[in-house]
Amino acid sequence: MHASIGKAQVICCAAALYTSAIKMEKHSHSHHSHKHKEAFEPAHPERFAAAKKSTWVSIVINLVLTFLQVVGGFFAHSQALMADGLHSLSDLMSDILVLFANRHGNRHADANHPYGHARVETAATLVLGVFLAALGVGLLVAAAMRLQQPHALQSVDPLALAIAIVALIAKEGMFRYMLAVAKRVRSQMLVANAWHARSDAASSLVVVVGIIGNLMGYTFLDLVAAAVVGVMIGHMGGKLAFEALAELIDTGLEAEEVEAIRHTLLTTPGVLSLHDLRTRKMADNALVDAHIIVDPKVSVSEGHYIAEAARYAVLKAHHVLDVMVHIDPEDDMQAKPNAHLPNRLGLLQHLATELDDAALLKQRFVFHYLDGKVDAEIYLLGDEVQAVALQQRCDELVKSDAIFRSILVLRLGAP
Repeated sequence: MHASIGKAQVICCAAALYTSAIKMEKHSHSHHSHKHKEAFEPAHPERFAAAKKSTWVSIVINLVLTFLQVVGGFFAHSQALMADGLHSLSDLMSDILVLFANRHGNRHADANHPYGHARVETAATLVLGVFLAALGVGLLVAAAMRLQQPHALQSVDPLALAIAIVALIAKEGMFRYMLAVAKRVRSQMLVANAWHARSDAASSLVVVVGIIGNLMGYTFLDLVAAAVVGVMIGHMGGKLAFEALAELIDTGLEAEEVEAIRHTLLTTPGVLSLHDLRTRKMADNALVDAHIIVDPKVSVSEGHYIAEAARYAVLKAHHVLDVMVHIDPEDDMQAKPNAHLPNRLGLLQHLATELDDAALLKQRFVFHYLDGKVDAEIYLLGDEVQAVALQQRCDELVKSDAIFRSILVLRLGAP
């Protein structure tokens, strides 16, 4: 499989992907064209290229190890080595799954997936975890059944020990290499795959101990090692599956991280308080929703500016994919609802009727919907006498009006 690609082709492919991504970034508004929809362009070219390279390295190593362990275990009469070989085979299959998830998970957001395709990685991790759990249980059951037949126990050939040591060194090396790559590109899926390699190294260590014990005359230790490998594989698979499932059902971030995000939002200038802070994981990133409370009398544009500043602060300080900030002029969990109040046209008609002055509709109005009522500001083009008279009429109106809580008349100057 590796030979069909070739090192030069891999390098050319990575270079092409990187160049394509750079072009796409420079023309971000044109990536919705038909041409760009057909061509694959990774959303994170560095992560995609690193995952592809490390996974192909893993495929080659696991392919070689699977052959050596299964064939060597068969001829050396080592059940533990054959079990570890099946473990390497599962790694080979999971590597192929990772390649698939890495390609499809790096696609850009589209109409059907507006938040992107990052959860393809999560789904792949779930499938991998279930497969490993099933494999672990199968190996444990098989070893337990063989232990029920003492007459079938065999001494292993020393060749099995040599192969097990080679496998141990190879898998530990793979773990260190893949974890370094995963941390560099910050990929949850690659971290999971790296720790999977570490579990492989641990299982190979168990196999080495079991084979040594068998060679020392304790023939049952080879099967015990096979059973332990099964338990380790099953445990790792269950853990991966559980974590992936927790993400797919929108489990929130850890309490410490949520509090850190809350602090970042509250320290943004203009944010008075917040509520309804919600988080959920998206592969190795997170999505955040929050309602921030700003001064109710600021302009719409200033409120939007504060929200944008808060959003940028969270994106800069935390490992977050996107932040949805909702602006509130008051704590809508405590204040009375405003949905029953009239809209702007209704408010203007109400004022014109109650004040018996249709000419008011020509003035500029600002309405603030707060705590179940409306505060109004009227910017009057007139003299001071007109402004004082209108203010007196408005003060009388708000004493018994069911809609307006206050009305302030502000004079802009003589017409």
